[in-house]
Amino acid sequence: MAGEHIKAFRDISGVELSGIFSRTVSRAKSLAKDFGVHTVCLTLDELYEKTRANLVVIAVPALSVRAVSEACFAYPWTCLIEKPAGYNVADAEAIAGSAKSTGRRAFVALNRRHYSSTRTVLQDLATNAGPRFIHVQDQEDAIAALRAGQPKLVVDNWMYANSIHVIDYLKVFGRGEIISVEPCIRWNPDEPRFVVAKVTFSSGDVGFYEAVWNGPGPWAVTVTTQEMRWELRPLEQAAFQPYGSRKLEPVAVHEWDVKFKPGLRAQAEEAVKAARGQSHALPSLEEALASMKLVQEIYA
Repeated sequence: MAGEHIKAFRDISGVELSGIFSRTVSRAKSLAKDFGVHTVCLTLDELYEKTRANLVVIAVPALSVRAVSEACFAYPWTCLIEKPAGYNVADAEAIAGSAKSTGRRAFVALNRRHYSSTRTVLQDLATNAGPRFIHVQDQEDAIAALRAGQPKLVVDNWMYANSIHVIDYLKVFGRGEIISVEPCIRWNPDEPRFVVAKVTFSSGDVGFYEAVWNGPGPWAVTVTTQEMRWELRPLEQAAFQPYGSRKLEPVAVHEWDVKFKPGLRAQAEEAVKAARGQSHALPSLEEALASMKLVQEIYA
């Protein structure tokens, strides 16, 4: 992910990639060589002192996010934290609390919010005040995650580390406050299989979340109004079906989501705005924490 972020940021005029730090020095040196990063540092302290950077991107394993973030909060740069910003709610709350107590500006890299597909749907929905039905489909494979070398603690909280990618869409497309989360098929950690929950918003919008664990299934999102149905499947591709039609009409994907890892180029643009104190569309730590708490309620 560090390399993917570097590709996106170096495409923006006026941005200097001034330094990199990794606990694996050889990896940092390799990235610096590949992408022309000026300085390889051996500590976070050195990274700030040598670069005086305006923005730092934190792209580390889930169990290291809290320690690295809190170390970064010692300095006045704007922080962009790769998701998940905490391996569970308690961890995320601690990170958010630390940012607040130090007065640091910290945001979370929920890059699917910046997909051109997501932005296309939001642009259309902005012209429609009617109620929305949001259907989120998730597929998770804890067995495969363990086999891939993910730590057991992370896999035990895999809904925060991975399901957050799609559950966050409920917060993106649902308007108002969440007034209820009703499990229809409850999570069974001893026998992960199916999870279904209904999410109701104060606006009248309704969301349904369904997940298949350790079995086949898609990542997909649909948003339906009286006049239009939008579908993201795959999530990078938006397609619409107007009332009266049986056909899905795809919308062209923005070139940034072809040239770069989807969402990262637009997200980098927003991060630069945030670092410059300009209006931006990055989700704050508090917004990301709200999505983490929604995960917690669904998987209660």
